[in-house]
Amino acid sequence: MEFLIGIITFLISAVICIPLGMFLRKKIAESKIQGAEEEAKKLIEMAKIEAENKKKEEIFKAKEEIMNARGELDKEIRERRNEVQNQERRMIQREENLERRSEVFERKEKELERKYEEVDKKKVELNEVLKKQMEELQRISRLSLEDAKKQLLSELEKQITAEKAALVKEMNQKAKEEADKNAKELISYAIQKCAADHTSETTVSIVNLPSDDMKGRIIGREGRNIKALETLTGIDLIIDDTPEAVVISGFDPLRREVAKIALEKLINDGRIHPAKIEEMVEKAKEEVEQTIKEEGERAVMETGVIGLHPDLVKLIGKLKYRTSYGQNVLNHSIEVSNLARIMAEELGIDPKIARRAGLLHDIGKALDHDMEGTHVEIGVDILKKYKENDLVINAVEAHHGDVEPKTIEAVLVQAADAISASRPGARRETLEAYIKRLETLEQIADSFEGVEKSFAIQAGREIRIIVKPEKISENEMTLMARNVAKKVEDEMEYPGQIKVNVIRETRAIEYAK
Repeated sequence: MEFLIGIITFLISAVICIPLGMFLRKKIAESKIQGAEEEAKKLIEMAKIEAENKKKEEIFKAKEEIMNARGELDKEIRERRNEVQNQERRMIQREENLERRSEVFERKEKELERKYEEVDKKKVELNEVLKKQMEELQRISRLSLEDAKKQLLSELEKQITAEKAALVKEMNQKAKEEADKNAKELISYAIQKCAADHTSETTVSIVNLPSDDMKGRIIGREGRNIKALETLTGIDLIIDDTPEAVVISGFDPLRREVAKIALEKLINDGRIHPAKIEEMVEKAKEEVEQTIKEEGERAVMETGVIGLHPDLVKLIGKLKYRTSYGQNVLNHSIEVSNLARIMAEELGIDPKIARRAGLLHDIGKALDHDMEGTHVEIGVDILKKYKENDLVINAVEAHHGDVEPKTIEAVLVQAADAISASRPGARRETLEAYIKRLETLEQIADSFEGVEKSFAIQAGREIRIIVKPEKISENEMTLMARNVAKKVEDEMEYPGQIKVNVIRETRAIEYAK
């Protein structure tokens, strides 16, 4: 019974509480929705207020920019107006100046017309006075007009004779200048036609080794191999840390060549001992002798010289191993022979004497290590010994100015020798002299006002000068180049010619940010 009463009570409570709960939840939801709507309205109001403020701010900025632009425009208009007014004032001034000049010119024109009239009157008066003076002179001198003309012509003839003599002197001087010019053109033509290769010899030779192990075999036990090689050849072997190489040092290029060939043969053979060294040195000497003979014959063939004694041909070939200031003497002799021949042919004289003397002019250098005296004296003695042509001997003896040249061919040999020796690059300069020359060249250029920087390039054959554009104008550049060239000619000694290149450049630089 109690259980039944409990169930009934529960059901009655449920029937009452469920509608009540639903009613309460509905009220709560409605209150939340109402709160959210009020919040949304507030947000919308705030957004409208903020948008209105932004609008006002942007309008204010736009007005401010318009005001600034209007101010700048007004300023530009005022400046343009002032500029136009200034131009109008200048134009008015120019018109006034032109009017004043026109008035001045008109006054001067009137004055000139008046002076011309006065001059015409004075001419008439002078003619009358001159006529009277001529009549008076004829009366006083008792000479007729014809006699006076004869005397005048006689005096004129004397003056013309003097002028004629001066003209003849001038023409002679001009002929000499033309001769110098033609001679220079002839030499230039000969230089252009003669193209020869040159080699620069030094006091050392390098022999490459297949490996560093070969150095110990070359030295030998207690150094006997290297001592034998140095004793037989008369040169020094330098074996140091240089990888896979041996340096052969000696002043005599012939001995150095013998040592080089002998050492290369020993390395290729592989058997290195004193007996084998002696054998290879003898073979190397024979090979060098053969090379000397072949080089002499090659030089004779290249120059076209015939009828030389075989001993002279060998001496010529020996010049292959002789250098002068770094210039190979054999190549130098061939070049001198060709140059002398070309110039002789251009002048229409005997080219055989010229080419022969050119080839033999330094023959004494083949023996100047073994005999006393200069190479000229030794060469003359050798040529006399082999009964060479007297004209050739004179050319050889005169090529350094020791005696007076007797023929034109001797003079041509002198010129060809000077050309071959002075050609830029033919002879070696010391490093110190080379550097000093470049520094002196740059110092001369830097000494001029307005020079920003100078560079000596092309081995000292060109100087490039960069000038400051605000200090040196286009016209002043030409004068500067000429002045620099003149100062270089006065203060420096150099082979060939030096190009003076003045550079003026204006640059405008701006950066985009």
